[in-house]
Amino acid sequence: MERPIRVVLVDDHPLLRHGLRALLEEVGGAEVVGEADDGESAVEVVLATAPDVVVMDLVMPGTSGLEATRRLIDRRPDLGILVLTMSEDDASVFAALRAGARGYVLKGTGGADFIAAVRTVARGEAVYGAAVARRIRRFLTTGPGSGPFPELTQREREILDLLASGKSNADIARILFLSVKTVKNHLTNIFAKLQVADRAQAVVRARQAGLGD
Repeated sequence: MERPIRVVLVDDHPLLRHGLRALLEEVGGAEVVGEADDGESAVEVVLATAPDVVVMDLVMPGTSGLEATRRLIDRRPDLGILVLTMSEDDASVFAALRAGARGYVLKGTGGADFIAAVRTVARGEAVYGAAVARRIRRFLTTGPGSGPFPELTQREREILDLLASGKSNADIARILFLSVKTVKNHLTNIFAKLQVADRAQAVVRARQAGLGD
C-alpha cells in the first residue's frame, strides 16, 4: 500500500486551510503534515516536516509566497510546490514559475481538480489550470518581445498589464518585488512612450490592446 502524499498548506486564511485539510485528508487520501500563515514560517515548517507537496499562496503578510518558494527550491530543488492563488495576471504566473513552482491553479478550482493537481505535482509533473495554461500558451506563441506596445520594455509591459487589471502602485510593487518609487518611475516612462496624460488614459489604451484580462 502506497503511503499518503505528505502536504504542507501555506495560506494566511485559517478557514481556507481548514477546508483544504479536510478535502485532502477525507477525500484525497493525503496527509497534511504542517500549516503556515506566511512565507517565513512556511520555510521553517517545510524544512522541518519534509513534505512531498507544498500548497502555496502568493500574497501573504510579511514574506511572500514567491520569496518562500525561491528559498525552498534553493534548499530542496526536488520539492513540489503548487501555487494556489487568486492572482492570474501574467506577472504573477511567470514570477511563480521562475521561482520554481511546479504547478499553478486558481482558488476557484473545483475540489476534484485541486486534488488531481496535488497528485500530479507529487509525481514530479507540472500542472496548470486552464486560465493559466492559456496565458502560458499565449506567451510561448507571441514571445516576450512581440505583441502590443513594442516600444515598451518587457518590465514596462508587465507593469502596464497589472495597471490595466486594476492593481495599485503598491500592488504592482509587491507582485514584482520592486519599490513603489521604481514603479512610479516606470509609469512615468510608460505614459511618455504611449503619449498619454495619466494612468486612466494608459489603462484605456492597455485594455483596448487586450491587456489586463
